[in-house]
Amino acid sequence: MKTNFFNQIAQMDIQGDLHLTITKGIENNLIVSVMLQNGQCGDNAKNIIPPLTLRGSVEELDNGFFEKVTMPIQTASGLMLDMEGFMKQLEEAKKQSAMEKEKADKYKKEQEAKDKKFKDSMTKAEELEKGGKFREAWMKVPEIAEFPEKADEIRKKKTELSDKFATPSLFATEQNV
Repeated sequence: MKTNFFNQIAQMDIQGDLHLTITKGIENNLIVSVMLQNGQCGDNAKNIIPPLTLRGSVEELDNGFFEKVTMPIQTASGLMLDMEGFMKQLEEAKKQSAMEKEKADKYKKEQEAKDKKFKDSMTKAEELEKGGKFREAWMKVPEIAEFPEKADEIRKKKTELSDKFATPSLFATEQNV
């Protein structure tokens, strides 16, 4: 006796394991339970997909089995593949989020350290200025190349300090007279 049962199962093109349970029912009827399991799907929602249960006589099942099970089993297979794809994308999104947060934290720490260095330099320059050590204070003001975002503030401070220790010019004296 030749059947094409397995050929038709192969044509269903499903991913996972197909479990068939066949039980004798009353009055020569059969109860067939068909369940698809995909171990590679990491989403636990796959466990709530119920088995497909068919009841009928041998002749009814011979004639309509594949018509009844093909579409639901293919749909379940596709759903499990989609779930697995979703889980992988979700995991990738978590990794990306963690990496972005780490980058932001690193940038924030670097920026805080840079701001602290700038403030410390400016504080030291102000202390020296109060002590009348204008040249030394000028030297303590940070360089513009180090802090380009604070260029205006640095120029202003250096100009103020250089005006205090600069040698008077002939023109400055004439203007004061």
